[in-house]
Amino acid sequence: MATAPVKIEFGTDGWRAIIAEEFTFDNVRVCAQAVAGYLQEHGLASRGLVVGYDTRFASERFAQAVAEVVAANGIKVALCAAPAPTPVVSYSVLDRGAGGAVIITASHNPREWNGFKYKPEYAGSASPEVVEQLESGIRDIQAGKASVMRIPLAAAQQSGMVETFDPAPPYLQQIERLLDVKRLRDAGLTVIVDSMHGAGIGYFRRILEGGTTRVIEIRDDLNPLFPGMHNPEPIGRNLDALVDRIKVEHADVGLATDGDADRIGIVDERGVFVNQLQTYGLLLLYLLDVRGQRGPAVRSVTSTTMADRLGEAYGIPVIETAVGFKYVGPVMMERNAIMGGEESGGFGFAGHIPERDAMVAGLYAIDLMVHLGRPFSGVLEYLTEKAGPSFYDRVDVTFDPAERAAILQRVADAHPASIDGSAVRSVNEIDGKKFVLQDGSSLLIRFSGTEPLLRIYTETISADRVPRILAVGRQIAGVS
Repeated sequence: MATAPVKIEFGTDGWRAIIAEEFTFDNVRVCAQAVAGYLQEHGLASRGLVVGYDTRFASERFAQAVAEVVAANGIKVALCAAPAPTPVVSYSVLDRGAGGAVIITASHNPREWNGFKYKPEYAGSASPEVVEQLESGIRDIQAGKASVMRIPLAAAQQSGMVETFDPAPPYLQQIERLLDVKRLRDAGLTVIVDSMHGAGIGYFRRILEGGTTRVIEIRDDLNPLFPGMHNPEPIGRNLDALVDRIKVEHADVGLATDGDADRIGIVDERGVFVNQLQTYGLLLLYLLDVRGQRGPAVRSVTSTTMADRLGEAYGIPVIETAVGFKYVGPVMMERNAIMGGEESGGFGFAGHIPERDAMVAGLYAIDLMVHLGRPFSGVLEYLTEKAGPSFYDRVDVTFDPAERAAILQRVADAHPASIDGSAVRSVNEIDGKKFVLQDGSSLLIRFSGTEPLLRIYTETISADRVPRILAVGRQIAGVS
């Protein structure tokens, strides 16, 4: 009996699956053929395709498989010569005028996962419209309406259809255009960088060294097992090694990047993790207060209302979207926004790419610290002065897939009049179900778009309320 084809669906950013189960060479080739068809259909094939990859198990070989398929379709491929961060590969699309990019990465997912991201010609996450066309092409191939073409890599290279290149130099030149790097190099800082064994290894060091600033990098060896962590995500529970090194070195700040270096995590000089919502607030404040930029800001429904308060104070609109840069990025472009960001620690900026970039976010955060002349803990105090208090946390709950429908129904049926003593002011269903409370607090319940997880979030005005509101979320969803 023939095995039914794997259902390949793109989540918040690309398709992800477990290596050797669903994430196989055959399925990656199907995705690559669909990308080739998309490029041909939209008149982009003559511009070529960039292909990059991260440090995960077999990522380089999966990237080569993509190159073989795309080249067989008569489309030239620029294949990264080594693992590279997603934003670096994305910037290559603009630098080379390419028709798009494929990046083999599962970002922050656990070690057994890998993924396939597609970046269109505008160098951001594929919009829902683009995703729909790619998935349609995948279904046609799986149904036998189209076939996968393939040429051996060596033959494609010999014919000039595949070239290898280093995407770093033009990206580093772009960094020099975005901010005064020399000022940061000469700031006399000690910066600890935790690359989490991912594709961002070496980038902060290359950017910041050369003056009085000292960069010490940890977990900077290629290791697809990501030892010492469940997954390479730059959040508090994964950063004990970074915290310890900050204290030993009496460092000014710590920066951590996820598996493909599009998400940033920050730890202050005390060893205190700066959560993702605070980071959004800091970066928006930097653009408004230090650089004097004005224009809309975009945030996902999971991100911070500090942005809204800063928007009111500085007279800019703040636009809320569903989760994923496939929603944030297009709105950034449509509205000429100065910034877009998510609760996941991904932030994009005007004048660059409509895409998350951990390096730019980290550099902007350091530049804010240098400009204010305060320790990073003092920078956080400044944010509170400007935007008011904010306390946040998220819990991720693994559930039996058979229970998904029941969980959805329980959440849909929930209509609490109040949560933790504050009246429910409104309910937002942009992505999941978000209860907005009278005092400005919120409770959001939604399914992850990339992993089999139920996520429960809260942002509130006092630290003691965080666990209580999260407990209400668990009760509503009926999960332990």
